[in-house]
Amino acid sequence: MDNLRLMLIFSLAVVLVLIYQAWEQDYGQGRQPVAATEPAAGAGPPAAPATGTPEAPKVPEGVPDVAASVTAAAVSAPADAKTAPAAGAAAGLAPIAVETDVLRLEISPRGGTVTSVWLKNYPIDPERPEDKFRLFKPEPPNMFIAQSGLLGSDPKSVPTHEAMFTSPQTSYTLGEGDKTLDLVLTWGQEPGVQVVKRYRFERGSYLIEVTQEVRNGTAEPLTVRSYQQLQRTELHDPNEAQFVYTFTGGAYWTPTDKYRKVELTDMGKDRLNLTVSDGWVAMMQHYFVSAWVPPRGQAETFYTNVLADNRYIIGDYSPAQTLAPGANQTFASELYIGPKTPETLAAIAPGLDLTVDYGMLAIIAQPIHWLLSKIHSVVGNWGWSIIILTILIKGAFYPLSAASYKSMAHMRQVTPRIQALKDRYGDDKERLNQAMMDLYKKEKINPLGGCLPILVQIPVFIALYWVLLESVELRQAPFALWLQNLTAPDPYFVLPLLMGVSMYIQQKLNPQPPDPIQAKVMMALPFVFTVFFAFFPSGLVLYWTVNNILSIAQQWRITSQIEAAAK
Repeated sequence: MDNLRLMLIFSLAVVLVLIYQAWEQDYGQGRQPVAATEPAAGAGPPAAPATGTPEAPKVPEGVPDVAASVTAAAVSAPADAKTAPAAGAAAGLAPIAVETDVLRLEISPRGGTVTSVWLKNYPIDPERPEDKFRLFKPEPPNMFIAQSGLLGSDPKSVPTHEAMFTSPQTSYTLGEGDKTLDLVLTWGQEPGVQVVKRYRFERGSYLIEVTQEVRNGTAEPLTVRSYQQLQRTELHDPNEAQFVYTFTGGAYWTPTDKYRKVELTDMGKDRLNLTVSDGWVAMMQHYFVSAWVPPRGQAETFYTNVLADNRYIIGDYSPAQTLAPGANQTFASELYIGPKTPETLAAIAPGLDLTVDYGMLAIIAQPIHWLLSKIHSVVGNWGWSIIILTILIKGAFYPLSAASYKSMAHMRQVTPRIQALKDRYGDDKERLNQAMMDLYKKEKINPLGGCLPILVQIPVFIALYWVLLESVELRQAPFALWLQNLTAPDPYFVLPLLMGVSMYIQQKLNPQPPDPIQAKVMMALPFVFTVFFAFFPSGLVLYWTVNNILSIAQQWRITSQIEAAAK
């Protein structure tokens, strides 16, 4: 009986995780299948983002409806006499190419929108390292872009993300000895309002400094505010491991509410309208995130919106500033586009590292990730790091595991006597239960002694599961032999089979349930788990297999000692 409880506790924990993931996939975001996936690295010029007219968001009385103004700007025709680019602008919408040591980008002259981003250190497939992972893309499927602009009392007085800018170059490259690279876009003519939009890139960094400098060259005061937003469609990744769910959607941080996730579908149902200082907004997916980080100490209003064709927006806008004739005003922000590396994100803004989505067990998962990273810095291989971490965690819980295995060993000894009681009392459940309780009392056995220590360990095991699932450092990381990608299923199913065998051996060391139906259920569990784990990332299966082997060794040792003492 103790064996049954123990196995069912572990089974329930795994099944609950799988049920949660399946529910999120079916109902959490309403994902829809699409035909294509990551485009080739040499895709052609990006198209301008499609436009649509969404329902106007509801805002409190007295608060300017800037989110609706941004949407209105998207459907207006910007190319008039006042906003048309000067001579020498890039022809049509040909993108401006930018390349640093870690990023390759395309930025559209229309609004200075970041339309395409390839992450040079992250290939799509480890077997084709020349094809880099594309995080930003200007058209569906998997559309994802970053926009910024200005709003004034007169929609045509300042450039929105639909206005045409000019640039002195069509391509920019960070040189070998350069630490920074500036891309400068200009809008407007004398006399009038002039705007300089600047993107500053740093070597080795995924963080981009974005400034919009406004000069009021008119004879009248100018009221203006800046806005930044991220826009994307739903994500479909056919390379994602089956039975594994990860969150794709919006997120934001406030000093009072802390970290909040926003489902894509909720951006239209319950639109965000929140004034925040020292916060940020983001769109995230498995392993990667993009975030707008406003200046510290400045009150910004966070908003969400939904456009036509299921395009979702999260963004922020600044307080309005009034510029006297001849005055200048600079609006600054930071744009992060890259991997979800906790140490890097934590240094950029408070709470940004929480986009590494460990769920409710983040308080346990974060120290585990830190320890895993320290181990890797020594051994240099993520597979061996997982094995060493599993050994350390198993060692930390050795006393609890020992108590559980001792209880199971004692139960194993009395199993024949329990079967004899069952044969004696037949269907008389009341007398059978009383006789079993008398036996437990006489032999000083606690029927729950094997379960409680396991219950304490389950949160740690689940937290480790999320660490292995969410850590971008493990993405496509090789181990040894045939295991050259710890985030992909084992191509030859060797690890799942080893896990199933280890689970079967561990089961044989435990006391068998007297009930035939329960015994059949227990015999089926190793097979069921082997099938499940055949589709899990091999890094997770490696952890589970090593944990089972260590448990077998500890349980065999304790059981042998108790049986020897009994003889």
